[in-house]
Amino acid sequence: MSAEGPTGGHVLREAIRGERRRVVAASLLGMTHQVCEALVPVVIGVIIDTAVATGSSGILLRWLLVLAGLFLVLSTCYRTSARITEGAGEHAAHRLRLRLTTRVLDPRGGADANRLPGALTSIATNDARRVGSVATVIAYGLAALAALAVSAIALIRISVPLGLLVLLGIPPLLWLGHRISRPLERRSEAEQERAAHASGVAADLVTGLRVLKGMGAESAAVDRYRQTSQDSLAAALRAARSRAGHEGAVLALTGVFIALIGLVGAYLAMRGSISVGELVAAVGLAQFLLGPFQLLTYVNAEFAQGRASARRIAEVLASPAAVEGGQDTPAEAAGLLTLRGVSLGTLRSLDLDIHPGSVTGIVTRDPAAAGDLLRCLSRETDPADGVVALDGVPLTDLDPDALRRHILVAHHDADLFESTLLDNVRAGSGTTAVEEALRASAADEVARLLPEGEDTVLAERGRSLSGGQRQRVALARALAADRRVLVLHDPTTAVDTVTESRIASRLRDARKGRTTVLVTTSPALLAVADRVVVLDDGAVTAEGRHAELAAADAAYRAVVLA
Repeated sequence: MSAEGPTGGHVLREAIRGERRRVVAASLLGMTHQVCEALVPVVIGVIIDTAVATGSSGILLRWLLVLAGLFLVLSTCYRTSARITEGAGEHAAHRLRLRLTTRVLDPRGGADANRLPGALTSIATNDARRVGSVATVIAYGLAALAALAVSAIALIRISVPLGLLVLLGIPPLLWLGHRISRPLERRSEAEQERAAHASGVAADLVTGLRVLKGMGAESAAVDRYRQTSQDSLAAALRAARSRAGHEGAVLALTGVFIALIGLVGAYLAMRGSISVGELVAAVGLAQFLLGPFQLLTYVNAEFAQGRASARRIAEVLASPAAVEGGQDTPAEAAGLLTLRGVSLGTLRSLDLDIHPGSVTGIVTRDPAAAGDLLRCLSRETDPADGVVALDGVPLTDLDPDALRRHILVAHHDADLFESTLLDNVRAGSGTTAVEEALRASAADEVARLLPEGEDTVLAERGRSLSGGQRQRVALARALAADRRVLVLHDPTTAVDTVTESRIASRLRDARKGRTTVLVTTSPALLAVADRVVVLDDGAVTAEGRHAELAAADAAYRAVVLA
């Protein structure tokens, strides 16, 4: 976590501060409800002493009307307060989800480092909900404290010893409840971490389900998830035991305290220090106090779990950026890419020039080298050494978001969205280049095969299409974005050779005048490139036209024509 990033305490305070109006309104209504409920046994005691003992029907009727009014007010306040408090929690959780989403989608990256997508989803849902619950329970806690205060005042009016017993006994009980909640807080954090990890593993396995089936690795995947799920279950059970122990211990303490109040009240009544009505009121208040104490127990448990979740959210929000921002890019870019002494992962002091408006093929035997090159060009990470520049300006000096308006790196494993084919192609682009992009990628042929053409809604990740069809739609999306520099990584590996040749011939025309980089081993695509660069051991070992390299370089033939 960065030193300047938010902490769990900051996250909690901001969640509460953002809903302060709702929290204040709900607290006032909740306190009114609890005060009215505390007054019910007091009024019943007054009825016994002033109406039942004297036999006055008029006084009895008046106090019964007062009692009915109390019930009307407390029921109305309860319903209204509950609606407002739930809204406060949902709004607080929603704002946290927006903050988390903004951080995860930050062009500088870094939030997903060492975190599975499912784990981030769990943090944005379960943890955000738990922190939002803190804004909900504040009103309950204040209402419970108001009930305790009114009960203490009422008991003091009945008997000073009873009132002092409540006033002096409440602070130690609250302190003990806080101390007892510490193990629950620790175990709740462990529970959420395990649950998030299990969610991430499940999402990871579902994403690669077809690959696992093709490899016959279903049993290994099941064993992996079973172990992860068992770890999550064990953490959840430990948290549940801690929660039960916490609630049981606090309930036992409050039960002893309330019994003590009842015993003191009975003793005072036997000595004649209080009347029968006051004894009934005291016993009623003692029984009523169980509710506020249980409410405070619930609030304390929610705070404990909320603090644990807030720390997890703060870790994501405070994640250091993978790359730093810089100056904005010019409105227009020529498209000259220059790499000087670039080292990252498998890349070793790579020097490479990619000329503006050219189509350049890059061939590498090592997939890791291709991945490292793509990460440098897209600024997912900056090279350990060396410089990557656009039109002579180092990428590290440019703002990542602005840079991506000029350079688009289309990865091999790009996913499609659960939307129409046309919406997928138009994502991140205007409408002017869509038809040309569909034709150049042969995605228009895919559209003609679908029931509703371009308006057919695709399944999640485009799974209603074949692998080759998905690649063509993803390529159309990359072309439609119309960036000055487009880097394509193996865009046709699942496409048949006839269609691949057609795409290759159209691709050059579609990208005329703009810089295009093809990181691929496809002979059809490399044949339309102005120049092919061969990388081996992280450095350039050969370059030339595809036909020249295929004729003169045996290593090239082994990679491209095998």
